[in-house]
Amino acid sequence: MTYWVSLAAQGTFDAWRDAARRAISHRIAPEEIDWHGCGGLFDTTPLPERPGVHATRVPQAFMNLAKSVIWHSASERLPLLYRALWRLDRGEGEPLSPADPLGRKLLLMQKSVDRDIHKMHAFVRFREAPVQASRRRFAAWFEPTHNTLEPGSFFFTRRFGDMDWVIATPRLTARFVGGALSFGPGGTKPDLPEDAAESLWATYFSNIFNPARIKLNAMRSEMPKKYWHNLPETRLIPQMLADAEARVQKMHEAGVSTPRLGAAPVSQRYRSAMPQPPKRIDTLEDAAKAAAQCRECRLCEKATQTVWGEGAADAALMMVGEQPGDREDIEGRTFAGPAGLLLRELLADAGMDARKLWLTNAVKHFKFSPRGKRRLHRNPDRGEIAHCRFWLGLELALIKPKLTVALGASAAFALTGDDRSMAERRGKVEPGIHGGPVLITWHPSYILRARDPATATIARRDLARDVANALALSRNVHEECAKSSKEQG
Repeated sequence: MTYWVSLAAQGTFDAWRDAARRAISHRIAPEEIDWHGCGGLFDTTPLPERPGVHATRVPQAFMNLAKSVIWHSASERLPLLYRALWRLDRGEGEPLSPADPLGRKLLLMQKSVDRDIHKMHAFVRFREAPVQASRRRFAAWFEPTHNTLEPGSFFFTRRFGDMDWVIATPRLTARFVGGALSFGPGGTKPDLPEDAAESLWATYFSNIFNPARIKLNAMRSEMPKKYWHNLPETRLIPQMLADAEARVQKMHEAGVSTPRLGAAPVSQRYRSAMPQPPKRIDTLEDAAKAAAQCRECRLCEKATQTVWGEGAADAALMMVGEQPGDREDIEGRTFAGPAGLLLRELLADAGMDARKLWLTNAVKHFKFSPRGKRRLHRNPDRGEIAHCRFWLGLELALIKPKLTVALGASAAFALTGDDRSMAERRGKVEPGIHGGPVLITWHPSYILRARDPATATIARRDLARDVANALALSRNVHEECAKSSKEQG
């Protein structure tokens, strides 16, 4: 039997959440739901109106993800979200992780929706309607990529709460009249005359244009051409670009030719005061100094410091986590937080001193989102992992471990280039892109985050078993290498 669901264009998130709750409470599988149906002649039926007996709880991260993805224009967004909910309920892998194919797809959809809302906030241009009323009235036309008018409109209610306005899109229209926001069917572009404010804005835009800083690709990235025909200022761009070279020459001629004595550029003085990275990297100490100055991605802008690996320089076993956490970022030491304490406890239980290993992370800066006084962990994306792979490669090349352990999905991807789910890989040894063997296992934080005590117990047992296996394998390989070297000598 197939159950069908039909959601309205307005209030889509609330409607989907209600339908998903009823479906999961009846344990209805994802493949049994048609999210774009309306009933038919075949074996279809609407969802049960009352909830079932099964109760489930989902992390707040899923709700935040769903609140964005639901506005994506792709029709597959609804079944994908329900499949993620189904997997979370059944404990099947990590469907919210960027290392999981489903999680990666949903996160990319979330990013696209968030970007679309940002573009709407930046590129909606109001024109005043020629009417006599107690409140001034304005109208705007916008063509979003996704269905983002509803979530994006609340920004304008806060910013323009003292006037009445309409934002029309092809799919939906938002009306803010007398302090009340409402939505109606989409429409066509309103025919409104230009107003004085538009001319003033065009004058301001042309005067702040800096011809010496033209980067066309960056400009088109921040202001895609699809929006140009609705922006009054873009009609000025061709002429400003044509005049750019002459304007730059005038700026040079008007500039000061001789700087004041002793007035070295601030940037030059700042760079000279900073510790400089070594010109050659031959040791772990050199690598740590160089990594401390890394600016390859934007994570360095918010993190307190680079967190380099620690341990024995000749370690036979290297363990690689995802990234520093809050505690590690503050202290500058890897695995110093709760997950690190758990890992060190399991190492001690297996008879291994953590100081004889090399402990490090795939990414060297802490990625987080601020929430009041707290800093909430965020998973690094592929680009950030790729940028940091250089530093991880240096550690592998300088230490030359006999075996490397990947703790969690991000580390597994950094070491192997493979982003398959952890459930099917945990406990197995795979070839690393550096040429050495890599044992895949859970990250200690997976145990700490588990909501179900039984799941946490099983994961802890798995990790303890993998740690013991890794120690045994690294010792065997180390002894065999030592024996072979002695025989050759």
